Order: sequence, then C-alpha cells, then structure tokens
Amino acid sequence: MCGFIGIYGNKDVFYDIYTGLLAIQHRGQDSSGIITYSGRFNMKKGNGLVRDVFGEKHASYLRGEIGIGHVRYPTVGGGGAEDAQPFYVNMPYGIAMAHNGNIINYFSLKRELEEKNRRHLNSRCDVEAILNVLAYELEKEGDFSVDGLFSALERTYERLLGSYSVVAIIRDKGLLAFRDPHGIKPIVFGKRGEEFIFASESVALDVLEFEFLGDIKPGEAVFITREREVVRRKIREETHTPCIFEWVYFARPDSVIDGISVYEARLRLGRELAKLIKERGIIPDVVIPVPDTSRAAALALAEELNIPYREGLIKNRYIGRTFIMPTDRERSSSVRMKLNPMRFELAGKKVLVVDDSIVRGHTSRQIIELIRSTGASEVYFASYSPPLRYPCLYGIDMQTRGEFIARNRTVEEIKHIIGADELVYQTVDGLIRGVKGEKEMSFCTACFTGEYPTDVPEDMLRMIEEDRKRKE
Repeated sequence: MCGFIGIYGNKDVFYDIYTGLLAIQHRGQDSSGIITYSGRFNMKKGNGLVRDVFGEKHASYLRGEIGIGHVRYPTVGGGGAEDAQPFYVNMPYGIAMAHNGNIINYFSLKRELEEKNRRHLNSRCDVEAILNVLAYELEKEGDFSVDGLFSALERTYERLLGSYSVVAIIRDKGLLAFRDPHGIKPIVFGKRGEEFIFASESVALDVLEFEFLGDIKPGEAVFITREREVVRRKIREETHTPCIFEWVYFARPDSVIDGISVYEARLRLGRELAKLIKERGIIPDVVIPVPDTSRAAALALAEELNIPYREGLIKNRYIGRTFIMPTDRERSSSVRMKLNPMRFELAGKKVLVVDDSIVRGHTSRQIIELIRSTGASEVYFASYSPPLRYPCLYGIDMQTRGEFIARNRTVEEIKHIIGADELVYQTVDGLIRGVKGEKEMSFCTACFTGEYPTDVPEDMLRMIEEDRKRKE
C-alpha cells in the first residue's frame, strides 16, 4: 500500500506536495519521493520518512508548478532506494509517474517489455512497468493529442492485471490520473482556484484547502491540459470493488473514500462487533482499543454494551506502524517500544481489547501479554474484521498463504496461540454492513473470502509468493 499526490499549480508546488505527503505518511514509511517539472524534471527520492528525505535545501531544487509525490512501502520489489517512486522516462515527451497498487502480472510484463518492446526496466518496482507500457503505447500514437492519450491508455489497460491508481506528468502537455477498472485503490480529485490535485486520500485535500470534486471513477482517466481544461474519459467498465481494508485499517479516520467516511464506517463496525460480544455472553469490565485505528470501533462497541471505554494502551508516536514493518523480528521488537499499558486502568479487571485485524498473530499475542502483566484478571480479544486467510494481491503486504494465523486454524486454536481468554471475530456480512452503511456498494474482500475481483492465474500467485519469500 502506498500514497501519492499530484498537483498542477500556479506556482512552485514543492511545499504543497511535501505537506500533503506528511498527511498521508501512514500509507508508507519505507521511502519517499517528489518530482517536479520546470522545463526539466527535478527529482529527489530515497529511503525514509518524508521529513527525513526532504529538507529546506530541496525547495530551491524542486521547482515547478507541476509535480507528483509518493510515499511507499514495498509489495513487488524490495525496499531499496532504486525502487522508490516516482519514476520517469524520456521518450516519448518525458513522462513521470507514481502509483498505488500492485500489478499481478508484473514479472511476465517485465519480460515482455524487455524482450518484445525493447524497454529496459532498471528497478523491481511495478510502477516502472506501468510507466513503460504507457510510454510504449503513446509512442505508437505519434504526435500528442488527448484522444491519442486515451487510445494509448485503452491498450495499457489491456496489458495490466491487478490494482492501480496512477498519477503522471506528461512533459509540457499536462497532468494525468487513472484508476484500475475495479477501482480497487482510491484516488480523489480536487480544485483550488485554477489549481488541481489528485491524491490517494481526501485528507490531503483538506490539509491543503482544496475543494473536493469527487473520486476518480473505476476505469476512468482524467487529464488536466496546459490550458487547465479537465478532460475525463471512461476507459473500461467493470464492477466497482474497492479494497475494504482501506476502511478497516489503512486510511486515516478523517478521510472519505468513494463516498464513505472512514470514521463512520469504523463506528458501524464497532456496533456490529458488539452484537457478537452480546451473543457470546462476554461481559468485560472495561473496553480498550489498540491505538490508533481501533478507537472509533472500540468506542462504539463500549457504548452499545454500556461498558466503560478507557485508553488502556498508550502509544509512542515516534514508532511506525508495525503492520507494515517488513519482518517479524522488527514487528515484535517494536510492539514493546510502541505500546505501554495503563496499569491502574487494567489491574484486576476483565479487559476487552478491540483491534482492527489479526494477521500473523505476533502483535496480538504481545499485546495480551502486556495487559496480563498489569494484573488484569481476564483478557478478551475482539477483531472488527473477519479472519484473514488469503493473500492480498492488490498492494497490501500480505502476499503468501502461510503468513496468516487463521489460514488453517479454528478460532479456538487461534485463541490459545495468542493467549486470550476469549476471541471474537467480525463476520464477513457484518464487515460489509458496517463499511457500506446505507450505501449500495460491493467490495474486494479477497483477503477474507478468497474471492478475487480480477483473474489470478495460479502461476502468477506462485511467483508473487516466491518473490515475497526471497525478501524475508
């Protein structure tokens, strides 16, 4: 999962892009990058947080009224600086690009580009494949035209399999954004006077005071010309199935994705989970969230049960998100540094811990151990999403079947492994009801159900899993 911003401004856009990237830093902590255009492409990218990669000196270098920025954690590819986004190619025109998602057929596409299209890829990052496919198809169009751009995109879509939300600068032509046919990854569109923005989450628009114009639709491309004309074109029509994990975990609670408030969705998920707690006859003394994503759900659950809600775990905000840390060792060591229990709120009590999900189980087990160390009499654990059992192939770093604690285990077995007195999972139906609310919408729930919205050839799944294992 990654995050990006693209801005077509009236003056140098570096500070706006930098500020916007800080607002979506939660989407990737591995690397950061910005590229601007001022008659030439100016680029700075590297490993680390936005604040570590960029300094005041870069403002004078990253000049230009059009630019894109990116924060990344790796799915395809590794964590090296050579895989940091954005990327650019010189031919045709000069194109710079960043994206959020995962190209399932990356390995075969890379081979095809290098062997048949004579375009060498210098990294193992899948956006470089998207960029070179689009560049190759644009070259076939000859002189640039907006219609030619959309024709090239139609052929690009035919060659890509997976999820992708993309923003790109086409030198001296304009700013482009497009979204995969299923709309798996989010992308929003905004305006501030004569300036335009594309971003992975609406919170970036809020911070920069851009008016929200809406989401880019599934299979839609939007092009902002040099004359600031907005041209929209539907490239391909498929069922809209956005990734439901955005509302569960990844997005900031103050974002709105595809018309659904993340915060309101998490409140509803808490209410859905409360029904299951009641059915099980579990009566805790106190409800606590695993900060930060679980706060809204835990609060709503506590209200439904009429049980006190407390902040039982205090977070060190200078430690990153453990879910997107690349190895088990890093995840395990960071939990103790990241969370500290409030002994006087937990000692002698039956504690219900609410979390967004359980992936590998390591973090859940350590949290339960922390709470027991305070003298809690019993520790119940509740996940407001269902058991994760299937690889995500669309950009969340859960790409091998063996990574999930719930893969071939019962809830009772998982309960014993993580050390909980009781364990409650959300149901798939409850998850969907909670996220969509009154809105009629379908979702990608593949990591819970194994039902993928795109074709997933077994050989490609095997290649993805093998690549993932090589990185560990």
